[in-house]
Amino acid sequence: VQLQASGGGLVQAGGSLRLSCVVSGFRLVDYGIAWFRQAPGKEREGISYIRSSGSTYYADSVKGRFTISRDIAKNTVYLQMNSLKSEDTAIYYCGRGRPISSAWSTSSMYAYWGQGTLVTVSS
Repeated sequence: VQLQASGGGLVQAGGSLRLSCVVSGFRLVDYGIAWFRQAPGKEREGISYIRSSGSTYYADSVKGRFTISRDIAKNTVYLQMNSLKSEDTAIYYCGRGRPISSAWSTSSMYAYWGQGTLVTVSS
C-alpha cells in the first residue's frame, strides 16, 4: 500500500491549488481517502474525505472552498482548493481508511499515509 501526495506550493491568498494523491496496492472502490493537514504547533486536522462509494465529507473550515474528487482509472484522489487563506498554510496529507461517517476526521482511523505536501498561502 502506497500513497503519494503532491501539488503543494506557494500561492497568494485568494488563489487556488490542486493536490493529488496517487495510490497503489489497493482500489479506490474498496477504501476511502481523506485529506488532513497539519500546521506548525497544531494537531492534524481532517478536512475532507471521499468514501469508497464516492460520498464526500468536508470540515466546516473548508466547506464551499475545497472540493474532493477521484479518478478511479488513474488511482488518484484530488483536492481542489480555491479561495485560499493564510490559515490554510500547512502540510497536507492523504490517508487511507474505512471509518464510519461520524469518525472520518479522526486521524487514528487511517492506517496508511502519504508523505505530505506543503501548502503555503501568503497574505
